[in-house]
Amino acid sequence: MDPPAGPSLGGFDFDLLVIGGGSGGLAVAKEAAGLRRKVLILDLAAPSTRGTQRELGGSTFNKDTIRKFLQQASLLGKAIQDSNKYGWRFIDDVSHGWSDLVEAVQGKVKARSLELKRELKSCGVFYLEARGEIVAPHTVEVNKKQSLTAETLVIATGDRPYHLGIPGDKEHCLSRWMNCSVMLFDDLLSLLHPPGRTLVVGGSAEGLECAGFLCGLGYPVTVMLQPDLLEGLDQKMAQKIENHMLVAGVDFICNCSLTKVTEEDHLWQQQRRILGFTQSKEDHHKCFICMMIRRLYILSVLLTVGRKACTSGIGLERVGVQFNQDTGRILVNEKDQTSVDYIYAIGSVQHGRPSTTGLSVHAGTLLACRLYGGENTLCDYTNVPAVVLTPLEYAACGLSEEKANLMFGKDNIEVYHNYYWPLEWTLPARNKNSCYVKVICYIPENDRVVGLHIMGPNAGDVLQGFATAMKCGLTKRQLDATVGISPSSAQVSILFLSLFHKNVWILNQKSVPSVFDTY
Repeated sequence: MDPPAGPSLGGFDFDLLVIGGGSGGLAVAKEAAGLRRKVLILDLAAPSTRGTQRELGGSTFNKDTIRKFLQQASLLGKAIQDSNKYGWRFIDDVSHGWSDLVEAVQGKVKARSLELKRELKSCGVFYLEARGEIVAPHTVEVNKKQSLTAETLVIATGDRPYHLGIPGDKEHCLSRWMNCSVMLFDDLLSLLHPPGRTLVVGGSAEGLECAGFLCGLGYPVTVMLQPDLLEGLDQKMAQKIENHMLVAGVDFICNCSLTKVTEEDHLWQQQRRILGFTQSKEDHHKCFICMMIRRLYILSVLLTVGRKACTSGIGLERVGVQFNQDTGRILVNEKDQTSVDYIYAIGSVQHGRPSTTGLSVHAGTLLACRLYGGENTLCDYTNVPAVVLTPLEYAACGLSEEKANLMFGKDNIEVYHNYYWPLEWTLPARNKNSCYVKVICYIPENDRVVGLHIMGPNAGDVLQGFATAMKCGLTKRQLDATVGISPSSAQVSILFLSLFHKNVWILNQKSVPSVFDTY
């Protein structure tokens, strides 16, 4: 399909050309089109090693969709277990159908991609499934066939998980039919059969979410923390998530790094995964995990060690755009502008910025308003709420306790925290001491809330309103003055924090009821 003809408002083919169909790029394109600018989106992402195609919407949009569906599949399994206490009886045994889930999720992702294309058309945005490469100032080559010019360029190509570069990690990625495979997050729902016993390599949010999902469906899961658990997030909360997953049946391997993946046909007459890894001890000895030595039966390996921006091969270096050589992420200023004044970057391609779908959409909309709407509002990249969709959900906004102590000093920080028991969990007597909330306050500014962390059901939904309040300078006194909605998790968690103060708790541990443990 050829790009549309017709003049722009300037001397270029287009006023705005977006390379990549990420959520931030879609937002800036739609807003710019609404401001009567001629806009083109070029989006053609290369498939994964296993051949998984990426749909329109970018890495964060599609990943978030899949994450939520996978979490829900796991939670429904737990709800079925609890339903007996609520009076439900099932005539037949309940089982999970992997292929049904895969078909439904893939169908929904494709349907949402079609909806986005229709929405772009209705907004007046031109869209091409084509590869764009910057070949000269203001000039983009389309599929190496045609050159187009634009006054402004926006990079919104998103990111994707990457391989470790060790022997065997790509060689065992090629079959969709075999259970025995090495895969990335993008490939998990390309499997036509359940993954079976799985090793998840990486302690990222993505890795823990996949581990919790697979465990919730009944598959044995082991997590190899490479390098750390939820790096960059509050580490005390991360430890509590790990403890909850351990109780649920997920195994963890610490202080190790994967070095090799091979298959052996002769082991028990089946293909079993043999994993070589280096253990982080003084002797740095090499050892192997296999069913004969450690009794770890591995059928699938899921790599979740990080993500790299999809910026290679789009011509950034040709026009002088500065980016991180290791991660591919682009350096931008407070206006989301790169080192080249007419090129901007939005979303997960940015270097050193948080990345969520909501943030990308917000930043993209503001960028279009600054470029074409006469506004000057900048995107605020602080206090960005985020959620980890583990079976016991974790949501956070603001600083971790470690960062708060480093930024303000321990003497200027007060931490309020509490365990809570959701009312709907009491009937089936589920996990009484699992749900947890922590509020971090900056004492010199009237106990201003600088960090809020929740671990419990629907934590992201509970946190959303409080994130708005934090933007407005929420203080602990205002939090205490808020009237709670009964019965709700928000009321029994955050709004009861005035009863429990860190210093009082530690000084009076013997008098604390048994529902609490040592902070």
